Amino acid sequence: MAVFSPKETTDNYMNASVGKATSSWWRLFVLGIAAGMLIGFGALVSSTAAHALTDAGMVRFVTGAIFPLGLMMVILLGTELFTGNALMVTAAIDKRITWGQLGRNWIIVFIGNFVGAVALAALMAFFGQFNIGAGALAVYTAKIAAAKASLPWINAFVLGIFCNILVCIAVYIAGCAQDIAGKILGIFFPICAFVTAGFEHCVANMYYIPAGIFAFLNPAYAGMIADAGINTAVLEFGAFFVNNLIPVTLGNIVGGALVGIVMYYCHATRAKKQSGEAK
Repeated sequence: MAVFSPKETTDNYMNASVGKATSSWWRLFVLGIAAGMLIGFGALVSSTAAHALTDAGMVRFVTGAIFPLGLMMVILLGTELFTGNALMVTAAIDKRITWGQLGRNWIIVFIGNFVGAVALAALMAFFGQFNIGAGALAVYTAKIAAAKASLPWINAFVLGIFCNILVCIAVYIAGCAQDIAGKILGIFFPICAFVTAGFEHCVANMYYIPAGIFAFLNPAYAGMIADAGINTAVLEFGAFFVNNLIPVTLGNIVGGALVGIVMYYCHATRAKKQSGEAK
């Protein structure tokens, strides 16, 4: 199985970052919506598979084994994911793109990811998918959302750091592979690890928490959710943004940037070095 070396993978990603940074806004936005929905599918399917399990370890195992399909689809289809794009810091450090171009990409892709994930959550909550298990899936979805929205701010931030360390490692390993099977294997294990460990991913949470909020807003499930003893006070968008999305996003940026910085300074063919050698 042919693979790129870490040096080649880092250089390849920096070159690809130039295209990401200069792409039209509408293309980034559309690909961002697609990536948000694809990550949401990973969350949706894994929750559907695990919602009736009672053993906590088995819930984590099943969720971790299924959730990676989201990033597999994102990578193989060439969509734009905010957390993976944290690695674009390598190209900014190397001055292949400007920090303004980096920020532009992040903002457009983040908004696109949010639109895609939240739209999927609304469609699932209001058009019957949560009826599985006579509404048990709706209760399980609300339980996940409430737990995430109740995290202490610093916990959400730190869990976000470790999550995106593993996500960006998955992106790098996938970039090492030159065939689909290698990319799938490279993605599976780090993503399975972050989900099983319970780390926090901002784009996944753009599905998980709104899905719980919408489930509670649906009269078909509201009573069951309240009767389950779930903290419904946090099932609203204010708590989602303040308690989870902001700290997790910041943590994801830090974690992804750490991976990019280490790979850049340890492996990259740096533009300054090349120009110096040419002289």
